[in-house]
Amino acid sequence: MKDYLAKNIRNLSIIGHGSVGKTTLAEALLFSTGAIDRQGRVEDGQATMDYDSEEVKRHISLQAAMAPLEWKNSKVNLVDIPGYFDFAGEQVGPLNVCEGALIVVGAVSGLDVGAEKAWAITEKTNTARMIVITKMDQENANFDKVLGELKAKYGAHLAPIEVPIVENGKFTGVACLLEKKAFMGEGKGLKAVDIPASVQGEVDKCHEALVEAAAGADEELEMKYLEFLDGGDELTEEEVMYGIRKGIVEGSVVPVVCCSATTRVGIAKLLDNVVDLMPSPEGTVTEGTNPKTGEAIQRACSDSEPFSAHVFKTMADPFVGKLSLMKVTSGVLEGSTALYNVNAEKTEKPGTIYFLKGKQQISTQKVHAGDLCALAKLTSVATGNTLCDANNPIQFPELDFPAPCISKAVYAKKAGEEDKIFSGLARLMEEDPTIKVEKNVETAESVLSGLGEMSIDVVAAKLASKFKVECDLRDPKIPYRESIRKPIDVQGRHKKQSGGHGQFGDVKIRFRPNEDPNDTEFHFVDSVVGGTVPRQYIPAVEKGLIDNIKHGVLAGFPVVGLTAELYDGGYHPVDSSEMAFKTAARLAFKQLTTANPVLLEPIYHVEVDVPDANVGDIYGDISKRRGRILGSEKVGDLQRVMGEAPLSEMFKYATDLRSMTQGRGSFTMRFERYEEVPANEAKKVIEAYKAEEEDDD
Repeated sequence: MKDYLAKNIRNLSIIGHGSVGKTTLAEALLFSTGAIDRQGRVEDGQATMDYDSEEVKRHISLQAAMAPLEWKNSKVNLVDIPGYFDFAGEQVGPLNVCEGALIVVGAVSGLDVGAEKAWAITEKTNTARMIVITKMDQENANFDKVLGELKAKYGAHLAPIEVPIVENGKFTGVACLLEKKAFMGEGKGLKAVDIPASVQGEVDKCHEALVEAAAGADEELEMKYLEFLDGGDELTEEEVMYGIRKGIVEGSVVPVVCCSATTRVGIAKLLDNVVDLMPSPEGTVTEGTNPKTGEAIQRACSDSEPFSAHVFKTMADPFVGKLSLMKVTSGVLEGSTALYNVNAEKTEKPGTIYFLKGKQQISTQKVHAGDLCALAKLTSVATGNTLCDANNPIQFPELDFPAPCISKAVYAKKAGEEDKIFSGLARLMEEDPTIKVEKNVETAESVLSGLGEMSIDVVAAKLASKFKVECDLRDPKIPYRESIRKPIDVQGRHKKQSGGHGQFGDVKIRFRPNEDPNDTEFHFVDSVVGGTVPRQYIPAVEKGLIDNIKHGVLAGFPVVGLTAELYDGGYHPVDSSEMAFKTAARLAFKQLTTANPVLLEPIYHVEVDVPDANVGDIYGDISKRRGRILGSEKVGDLQRVMGEAPLSEMFKYATDLRSMTQGRGSFTMRFERYEEVPANEAKKVIEAYKAEEEDDD
C-alpha cells in the first residue's frame, strides 16, 4: 500500500444496531476495491473483520476491527464497530479518532435503537455522518418508508443524495442526485445511464430538498437560494457540492444513500460519496494540554507538526502480545521515532509499524499524519494514552468509557488456577476498559463487572480460548450487615482448669444500639470502677469484641451501630490473662441473639434515563424490586427517574432495563445506606448462610 497524505485519507467508523449488516457492508467495500480477494460471509465465520474465535462462533462482532482500502487515489480506513449494547465501549475509541461515520440502517428493519444511539454519539463527538440504508435486495425492502422514519426523527438534517432503482421487484441501481445520472450494476460492471422515467419524479423531489440543505449550510448560498425562490439564478452544481460538504463537516447535513452489501449494487457509488463528501483529517485541530504547564495547546493534522498520536484501542493476544491501535494526530511516525508516553512518563521504541486488515498485519515504514496504524509490545501504553515528541509534549484528553453496570463473582473451576484467571483478566481489561475486576475484601470474592451479561460471558469464553483456563460465574454475595434493636445486659465468663495455670476471665457488658441511627460505628465504653477488671485487661476485652463484630450472630455478617459498655467483671490473680478476657468478651458477644438482632441490606440510589413512554414501566419495576420512587425530571429528550432499591434486587437490572426499553434506557447506581431486611427475605438469607456452614463442615 502506497503512502497517503492526510488530504487523501478518510477515517470511517461503521456503526449501527446489532445484526443490521455493518460487517457485511465492510466486507463488500473491501472486496469491491480489491482489498480482499473474496467476500466472506459472517454466517460462515469468514468475514475479514470478525476473526476472533468468539465472533466466528456467535456470528456477531464483539470488538472494533479495522481495515484499509484504496479508491480513486484515496485511502479509506474502515473501523467496524459492534452493534450490541454490551460492547458499547468499543465505540468510544474509534469515534474519537475517525472524522466520519457510516450509520447503517436496514431497508426492512428501518430506524432502530442502534441507529438512534449511533446518531446521538456521533452528534456528541462532532463526527460527520452519512446514513447508509442497506439490504435493499431483501424482500419487503422499503427505502421510502425508512427515509420517512428518518425524516420524522431528524428532518432538518437529512439530505438523500440517492434514490434506489427497482426493476421487476429487483434492486438494480441508484439514481445519483449530485451527478444527475443513474448507476446500474456493481463493481466493474457499473454503468452510468440516464435516470429512468420511473424514478425521475422522486429524484426531482429529493433534489429540491438537497439544494435546500446545501443552501442552509452557508450564509452566502442561503441568500442566493432565497433570491432564486424570488426568480433569481439557481445554485450551480459546484455550489450545491460545496454546501453539502460544508454541512456534513459541521453536522447540519447528513446525506442518505442506499445499497445492497450482498449483491454490491450501490457499493461503488457509496465509495465515491465517501471520497467526495466525507471529510479528510487534513488540517483538523486536536485539543490537548501541555503536561508540564497544564496550559491548553493544539495540534493540527499535518506532517510538518511535531509527532503526536492517540491510542484508541488495545488488543491482547497471548502469543503476539499487546497491539496498540492509534491515530497519528500530527507529524510522521517512523521506525526511528522516539515515542514518549505522556501518561506513563516513559519513552518507548516503536519497532515494526503495522496497518491492520482484520487480523492481518501489514508492515510499513512510515505513517503520515491522519492515518491509523498499530504498534506491538509497547509495555507502558494503555488505551487512551498520548504518544508524542518528548521535546514538544502534548496530552490529549482521556477517553470516556461507559461505567460497568452488571457484576458476577468469578471463581476458578480448578483449584490452583486462580492466578492464571486473574492474569488473563488483567490482559482482557487492557483490551476492554469497560471490564473491571475488583477484590471484595469483605466477601472475599473477585467481582467481574461489565456492560451486560453477554460481555461478561464473552470474557469467560476468552479466558478459556485465549488463556486456557476456565472459570465459574456466580451472582456476587451481598455485603449484608447485622445490628440489634434492643439493649441487653449480659455476662461472659471463661474458666478453664487443666493442670498448672488455668484460664479465667469474667466480664459484664451492656450492649445497646447507637443513639444516632445513622451512626454505624462500634463504640466501646469503659465504665469499670473498683478494679473488678484490671486495667491491663480492658484493651483485651475491647479487642475481643472488635474481632467478633466482624461475624454477627444471625448470618455471620459484620455488626454495625453497636455500643458495648464494660461495667463490671472479675479476675483471678494467677489464672487471668489477655486471652482469657478476649474469650470472655466473645462469650458475652454471642448473647446478642437475645437483643432482637436484625439483618441489614445495602440500599442504592438509582437514576434511570428512559423515553417518556417507558416512565410508567420503570415506576412499576422499581416497586417490584422492593424499591421506592423519589421523583423524576426531564433530562434532554429523556426522563430521569430517581429511586432507591436494595442491591440484592438489582444484579440483573441492566438486562431487564434493556428489555423494557428496547435498549433506549440507561442507569447509574451509588450506595446510599443500610436498611433492615424484611423478615421473609431475612429468613432466606439466614437459612442460606446456615446451609453453607453445614456444607463447609
